[in-house]
Amino acid sequence: MNKTHFLYLFISLFLFSCKKGDTDLPKKTTGRINSISVIVDDLWWNGEIGDNIRNKFASPVIGLPQEEPLFTINQYPVKLMEGFMTDCRNIIVIKKGNGNKFQIKENQCAAPQNVFHITGKTAGAILEILEKNSPKMIQIIHQTEIAEKQRLNRMSLMNTKAINKQFDIKIEIPSSYEQVLQKDNFIWLKKEIVSGSTSLLIYQLPLNSFKSGGNLVSNVIKIRDSIGHLYIHGKEANTDMVTEEAYAPYFFKIKQDGKLTYETKGTWEVKNDFMSGPFVNYAIVDQEHNRLLVLEGFCYSPSKEKRDLMHELESIIKSVSIDKK
Repeated sequence: MNKTHFLYLFISLFLFSCKKGDTDLPKKTTGRINSISVIVDDLWWNGEIGDNIRNKFASPVIGLPQEEPLFTINQYPVKLMEGFMTDCRNIIVIKKGNGNKFQIKENQCAAPQNVFHITGKTAGAILEILEKNSPKMIQIIHQTEIAEKQRLNRMSLMNTKAINKQFDIKIEIPSSYEQVLQKDNFIWLKKEIVSGSTSLLIYQLPLNSFKSGGNLVSNVIKIRDSIGHLYIHGKEANTDMVTEEAYAPYFFKIKQDGKLTYETKGTWEVKNDFMSGPFVNYAIVDQEHNRLLVLEGFCYSPSKEKRDLMHELESIIKSVSIDKK
């Protein structure tokens, strides 16, 4: 058996034909979180098109202390994959054709799945399509991966009735998290992992404690540092968790459960200690309950990559919905 025949046989064991499986849809997608299959000829992959894809889809994740790629990319040549499609959730297919075209197909061979078809007459045309559409593609892929992580979380959830009642919310938290500390308006949940831990904070403050007319980033930092001073310490005295000053945090205005939310991503450290790591903070402006509801995830994992740990925390935070009065 020559090498080409072996490769076709090997791939057929792990891939399925879209044409053959149409009547069996929806087949469940598989694969690691935050991964993309890129189907493109080697010549283009090893040139400017491949560089463009890597620069955009494997760019560093914001808010992490070390560089880690936004998505893990697996490339396959078009000829080898002709007639087949992986069961990956996110696929980019790039081919040379008679026209320039960009198309998104949902659940083409499995579900949930995004297949982005890019066709161009020339490499330059492909690059133009990527330049125009990559922000939208990244947003779609990120939303899909958050939803997939939330689905995995639902396989084993902790009982959150007490938390829901305390904060007038609904939230999906994996059963691997345990309560560390609870106060009237504050709760700290933690999951121990081999390389460290991941933590989830939920707390609320009066809405007037947040000065919306001032510097919004400074307001968020002051609040989270005050929470660290009150509740989160190292083993020694004067070792509070604070926002690391060496790196300016990233700040966005978004919507969570239909409400104005300030999303802040950055790094934390413990004063007078060596502990540090990334955090993501959602400060939700809840006018109905006259409060600022804050959900924050942070991790400590010095010997492990942190992208997927923070992705899990973000998926938990994004599951929150606020009860109506």
